[in-house]
Amino acid sequence: MSEKKQDEMSFEDAIQKLEGIVDKLEEGDVPLEQAIEYFQKGMQLSKLCHEKLQKVEKQMDYILREGGELEPFEIQEEE
Repeated sequence: MSEKKQDEMSFEDAIQKLEGIVDKLEEGDVPLEQAIEYFQKGMQLSKLCHEKLQKVEKQMDYILREGGELEPFEIQEEE
């Protein structure tokens, strides 16, 4: 999977492809060489999903104040 295609892939597409790979590997009828290729692709997709989630988490760390300035987002726990 090329880097360019990975960068353009949405999180949902990557998850769907990863689920397909997991399904194929769970069937158990995959030759060893093919299983290794599936595993490598799965790891790439997993890394892509993780990176996309981290990016979204960073975006979610900030919320807009009324003045339009970014402010760290903090969850207040109930006392």
